[in-house]
Amino acid sequence: MIYPLSSRPTGQKQSERTEKMESAEQEFVSVIREYERVIYKVCYLYTTPNATLNDLYQEVVLNLWKAFPKFRRECKISTWIYRIALNTCISFIRKERNTPEIVTLTQEADRTEETDETQAMLRQLYRMINRLGQLEKSIILLYLEEKSYEEIAEITGLTLTNVATNRSRSKDKLKKMNKEE
Repeated sequence: MIYPLSSRPTGQKQSERTEKMESAEQEFVSVIREYERVIYKVCYLYTTPNATLNDLYQEVVLNLWKAFPKFRRECKISTWIYRIALNTCISFIRKERNTPEIVTLTQEADRTEETDETQAMLRQLYRMINRLGQLEKSIILLYLEEKSYEEIAEITGLTLTNVATNRSRSKDKLKKMNKEE
């Protein structure tokens, strides 16, 4: 590009741009580290035979990176991350056109150290959640993350009434599945 003499970027302007980019990069890495567990949990629920946990995680982080400069901070960062993670996973599943298959709970999906009994209960819960529909999974996941109905509605695009109804029906389905096992 040819610049008129008065508007050519100077070394100082380039340096400022580089510093802004590095600052944004550091902020992004910090956000990913803070919400890594959340991203893994969302990805875990949408893992299929053709889409491993790490592949989905990488796809979500890539989409977060692409969208990060456009994040306007009009909502909580957690809401924004959930929305992108859920949309990415659902889109990935649609492309695959496979029914999600049950996979074992990995260390990456939940990095806390718990007893064998707690791990077994968590695996059973995740197996049952995996049998729910995509929207039901999303709502239950957000509910388990202690999100308010308002936050769940904002993330999923549903009304508060639909969130409450869906959550209640999903819980009933999980209770029924638990009795059957």
